[in-house]
Amino acid sequence: MTHEKSLIIIKPDAIQRNLIGEIISRMEKKGLKILGIKMMDLHDALIEEHYAHIKDKPFFPGIRDFMKATPVIVMAVEGVNAVSAIRLLVGPTKAWEGAAGTIRGDFSLSTQSNLVHASDSVEAGEVEIARFFKKDEIFAYDRIDTDFVYAEHKK
Repeated sequence: MTHEKSLIIIKPDAIQRNLIGEIISRMEKKGLKILGIKMMDLHDALIEEHYAHIKDKPFFPGIRDFMKATPVIVMAVEGVNAVSAIRLLVGPTKAWEGAAGTIRGDFSLSTQSNLVHASDSVEAGEVEIARFFKKDEIFAYDRIDTDFVYAEHKK
């Protein structure tokens, strides 16, 4: 079974609202393995690269300023079907549509201030992890709970 990788960004609103531990805890409790984690300030070029698909939109300057309001926490995570599992865990981009039990559904009512970014595909996960992490910042290790997270045929 192929393990997928995803980038998670804990955004400035989550930092300010003391939700860092809650978000990381939910990822870990789901069974995702953290391959790398760090706090960093985002600079304009990195934000423009990451949000290239909306860079020309009139609302982009507000997003850029928001993402620079505080440091962010970036995580590279891995798991079987990780991308779709994380998207369910996080909830929809329009946070007010998020179901109770999702990160956004429980803690957000916004599109911009929606607490967390998560890669939307396996391909995006690989590209985004490479954008935010150097190779020596990603770690490979075995978790002792794997036998209890996945069925034998899913490991």
